[in-house]
Amino acid sequence: MVKLISDSSCLYTPNQAKELGFIVNPLTVTINNKQYNEFEDISTEEFLNLINDGYIPTSSQPSLGRLTEELENCDEDCVVLSMADGLSGTYQTALLAKNSIEKNEKIHVINTKTLCGPHRHLVEIALNMIKNNETIENIIKTINEKIETVESFLLPQDFDYLKRGGRLTPIAATLAGLLKIQPIIKQTKDGKKLDKFGMSRNFKIAINKIIEFYKPILNKNYKVYISHAFNIEEALYIKDKFLKEFPEVTLEILELSCAFITQGGPKCIAIQSIKAY
Repeated sequence: MVKLISDSSCLYTPNQAKELGFIVNPLTVTINNKQYNEFEDISTEEFLNLINDGYIPTSSQPSLGRLTEELENCDEDCVVLSMADGLSGTYQTALLAKNSIEKNEKIHVINTKTLCGPHRHLVEIALNMIKNNETIENIIKTINEKIETVESFLLPQDFDYLKRGGRLTPIAATLAGLLKIQPIIKQTKDGKKLDKFGMSRNFKIAINKIIEFYKPILNKNYKVYISHAFNIEEALYIKDKFLKEFPEVTLEILELSCAFITQGGPKCIAIQSIKAY
């Protein structure tokens, strides 16, 4: 039997993961001089309330000690699906944990090069393959193949978060806010950073640009995720637009966790896709 470990970038809580038969290590957030494990010590609603009170959050990877202890208990093959290297130190933390263990030949750390929706789908693929008693070689091969099909966009609403994270220059962020311009941010294919894809006069035009990008790509074999930070109205608008354009695509709406609200800001929306079948 293969053991599966991931982090909360997959948007499963540790309790949900336990019920499904794998382990989730929570990303951590710091706000008002206190550090919290997301999904365990603080809810997204409590987190947003602190932001609304004027506190500025930061985030970091899961605990090295916690992950090391879990890996030490691996007697069977163990797959670790980590959030994209470059956007987080989670992958490097997993490698450190693996390398600290003397007999680690059965520990397989995979840089998913993604986060949120596609990361969640990779977890689900791995779980299904484990349930069907697939070999560790087939699991790793399949996961790596699916990783290469991912595309990810981010639509921020609060430009100060991107400015702090270096995603937009201070001048561009200020102008975007004043002129109500909607930046479109796209993850690079290596998964290591977010680049500016374009600027639109408003949110609806931005969605149309993303749909145009997807027209040569999406078909019934793909799954689309729309993940939002307390912005269900616009998430539903995007869902309607995508299903009209791509009626055969499977689509799921998710709520972003505290760590991703820290990076993208309240009201941000991620649009992501992965080849599912």
